[in-house]
Formats: sequence, structure tokens, C-alpha cells
Amino acid sequence: MALKPTIYKTTLNLIDMNRDIYVTEKLMLVLHPSETDVRMMVRLLAYALNYDQDLAFSKGLSATDEPDLWVKRPDGSVSCWIEVGQASPERIRKGGSRADQVKLYAYGSEVDVWWAKHCDALTGLPKTEVYSFPAVQVDRLSELCGRNMELTITLSEDQLYVTAGEQQLEIDLTRLA
Repeated sequence: MALKPTIYKTTLNLIDMNRDIYVTEKLMLVLHPSETDVRMMVRLLAYALNYDQDLAFSKGLSATDEPDLWVKRPDGSVSCWIEVGQASPERIRKGGSRADQVKLYAYGSEVDVWWAKHCDALTGLPKTEVYSFPAVQVDRLSELCGRNMELTITLSEDQLYVTAGEQQLEIDLTRLA
């Protein structure tokens, strides 16, 4: 019998001081059976960093032809293709062929090794931005994870502050390309 995805209900209070955005969103995050809590929470960080009225979570790991998040316009065009993790240059190239802009948010203990291997290929891709989060910081996101979450994410320059109740995490965002 196949494992079923787990649903997380999230109230996100987003304070983006970089773009003067202050919104509260009710979201349903779906944790794929092969996905970790940390990866799901990084998808939420990517959502906050790219907030747009048309931004949506895709089928993600369940669909190989879709990114983790995307901005699909009413006419069906994709203005932004967003991946999380350590995607291959081929995957990012595929996104670039379908979208006006591609963003990749890398995280994990092996980001330096992955980046050294793929730096040249990813840096040369048009319309592509690559960012990373420190593993030691994003690994702590699982402490905030619950089936019903109320989170505040505050963005200020290259810093993200994630708050749940009395707990607060600071996460650095580094642009790689």
C-alpha cells in the first residue's frame, strides 16, 4: 500500500520589508511521503521570498514536469519557475525553457560540493538566479513544524526571521548566481 501525503495547515503572516508586502495567507502544505519536514519548510521560505498573488505550490515531487512552486498567469504562461534543493542544470534549463524567470533555493550539508560541481553550468543559464541557505539554520525549521502552524516570516535584505509562538529562527540567504 502506498503512503499518503500529509497535510499541514499553515497561517503565514508575511512581512516583506524589501518589497513593502504585508499579508496573511492561509496555506495548505502537502508533505510528500518521500519529502522531509525541512524540505517542506524550505518550500515555504521560497513562497515567502517570491510572494505573488498568482504564486502556487505545484504537485512538486509527484510531477517531474513541474517545479516546486510557480507563478502561472491566467493565460497559462509561467512567469516564474521555482525549485528547492540541489537541482541539476538540466532541470533548471528545462524551467528556463518554460518560464520567464527561474529561481533555485539550494540547502543542505552538501551545497558546497553540489555548487562546485554545477557552478559553471548554472551561472551560464539565462534568466536564472541561484540562492542558498545554510544547512545548520534550515535544519532547525523542523522545530517549528506542526500540522497546524501559525508562522510569521519577516524578510529584511538577505535575512529571514521565522517566528512561531515564542520560537524565532534567523536564516541567511546567499545569492550564488
